[in-house]
Amino acid sequence: MTRELASSILADGFDRVRETVAEILEATPPAGLRWQPSAGSNHIAWLVWHLSRVMDDHIVGVTAVLDGGAPPAGGQEPAPAGQVWHLDWADRFGLPYAVDDFGLGHTPDDVRAFPAVDAGLLDGYHAAVQERAAALLERLEPADYSTICDLRWDPPVSIGVRLASVLNDATQHAGQAAYVKGLFDRGISRPAGDS
Repeated sequence: MTRELASSILADGFDRVRETVAEILEATPPAGLRWQPSAGSNHIAWLVWHLSRVMDDHIVGVTAVLDGGAPPAGGQEPAPAGQVWHLDWADRFGLPYAVDDFGLGHTPDDVRAFPAVDAGLLDGYHAAVQERAAALLERLEPADYSTICDLRWDPPVSIGVRLASVLNDATQHAGQAAYVKGLFDRGISRPAGDS
């Protein structure tokens, strides 16, 4: 597969996630952003933040390896430097989580603790992350796709596998956000006793 074809397929996938996120956020009233169909469900604001944070973290991790950095090899690795989140988005969101948190392992209480934020803020952060992803895809060469970017897994993760994984994760979470929006729009209420 040529670099152009691989990169164009990935770029199209990330563009579709971007379009989905933008459409959901534009069409959801503020009350719908943190609405949960059940007490243990994720809401739209958390889902969009989480998918954006995972993209941000992983895209920067791949970029760091391409720029000559060593792939993470084990233990508790520090967050890759250069994430869009750390530029000014973390301060603007004011979340009750650690600054490097991206939602992995969050409990229902953690999701409920996500504060009310403006849809424009969520959209702006996701757009900034998408811009970084597009820039990364533009610079990839064919050999880069097989370059190992994470040694913490067996087998070690290549850049191609990592990018496919990030796209899969983002697509699933965007779909979940769209589903929650559909339930909200239809006035679906929580089951009795679900607090």
